[in-house]
Amino acid sequence: MVTQNEAFQQAIRLYKAKTGETEVDLKKVAKFMVDHLGFKLPEPTDPFDVLAKKISIAAREEMRTDKKTGRTYRANHAVQKEGSQQSLWIDIDEAPRKLMHKSLIKRRDQIIGDAYQLSLDLDHWNSINPTEEPINIPLDFTEDVEERKNATVPLKQQTGNEKPI
Repeated sequence: MVTQNEAFQQAIRLYKAKTGETEVDLKKVAKFMVDHLGFKLPEPTDPFDVLAKKISIAAREEMRTDKKTGRTYRANHAVQKEGSQQSLWIDIDEAPRKLMHKSLIKRRDQIIGDAYQLSLDLDHWNSINPTEEPINIPLDFTEDVEERKNATVPLKQQTGNEKPI
């Protein structure tokens, strides 16, 4: 039995084969799936879920400035509720050590997961392109973090979401 994600992945490949497109707009794939493959549109999302998602984005984006260092820090942190998939939000300035530690470890694990997948993707691209100069991406972020901490640009402007020039 094919999972929903596998069906979506197959639909992307079929869409690319039918259209010849290699840079894929997923909204076009969704329309293709409904029009040509008989997929049903999902039920509308619960409005409270939509609102909660918007609130979580706002909570994640709230930044404050440390009075001692002048550096910005994230005000709100997600922590997984015991025995549940649900996340609860805590304010860093009010959080007990145990919950703050749990939240920071979870964020670190996410970074490791991203770095691990980056290394697999990098290794794959390099292996299938042996005549190209290999792409090398360092995964030790220590210097990068220190460089940002010591930057002359105000850190509240450095969110990590900057687009490369």
